[in-house]
Amino acid sequence: MNTRAASLRVGLLMLLGTACAVGLVLFLGRDKVANGVRFETYFRESVQGLDVGAPVKFRGVTLGEVKEIGLVTADYMSAIAIDPAQPEARLVVVRWVVDPKRMGRMPDQQTSVNLGLRARLGSQGITGLAYIELDFVDPKRFPADMVPWTPRDNYLPSMPSTITQVQDAAQALATKLQGIDFERIVHTVQAVLDDVHGELDGGSTHNALADIAVLARTLRSGTEAADLPGLAADIRALTASLRTTLDSKETRGMIASATQASDRLAVATAKLPALLTALEATTRRAGASAADVQADLVPLLRDARAAVANLRETTETMRRYPASTLLGAPPPRGNGGTP
Repeated sequence: MNTRAASLRVGLLMLLGTACAVGLVLFLGRDKVANGVRFETYFRESVQGLDVGAPVKFRGVTLGEVKEIGLVTADYMSAIAIDPAQPEARLVVVRWVVDPKRMGRMPDQQTSVNLGLRARLGSQGITGLAYIELDFVDPKRFPADMVPWTPRDNYLPSMPSTITQVQDAAQALATKLQGIDFERIVHTVQAVLDDVHGELDGGSTHNALADIAVLARTLRSGTEAADLPGLAADIRALTASLRTTLDSKETRGMIASATQASDRLAVATAKLPALLTALEATTRRAGASAADVQADLVPLLRDARAAVANLRETTETMRRYPASTLLGAPPPRGNGGTP
């Protein structure tokens, strides 16, 4: 009886555990987003770590989940003719559903795309699990890709993930570094260092450094011989003496006398224009008087000059013919003879 009851309890426990496991599977596998808006996008990079059921987030807020992951070659290339060598043939299509209630009021799809709404892969820390991240970016930097087929769901353009952008930048940097001739740069730097070493050893730079060293020693010797502390003491003593002299009564009296003399000179300077005006007027009057005297004196001088000329002529005549003054006119001259 006890064995049968124990077996019954074990059987009931197993049935209950099986039911709970089936319920958990159904709960985890159920459609978490019912009646959502379906979108699809295309990635040019690997979607490693992204699985069906991964969240779709907008700036960290979960809005939906991934429903399907596949290749464009399986979804669209069977319906239209696409060259497998084209980049579009290597795209990965990802479809997801977004809950409109969680989105709230948003612009329509085309307006959002024009404003820069893009989808990219995000990584959840170090676990390696990926999710779809939605965000607004610069539409000029990440333009919308045009595809040669008609998407089944609402099409939202994608952009490279942060890791892919870093990898692309590193690849571009590595490509540029490969084009740099490092060996030539090293040889050039070595040649420059050799030239500098040669100049320092025996070139003009070495001579210049030697001259500078000699000049420094000469300056040091001159400084030591100049007795700068004694010179500084003399300068301090001279400064104190000048301060004492300037503070003395004699110096103050001299400064006061100089100030009075300056004031008197200023007064005299103020009277100087009137004095110059009076002197100028006097000079003009003297000039006018001198002109009148000259006008009266010129006829007198002319008459005196004429009288002097007559007197000179009379004197010359008396010297040559003394008797003419007493006897009259000189005798007439003969033809070529003497008087």
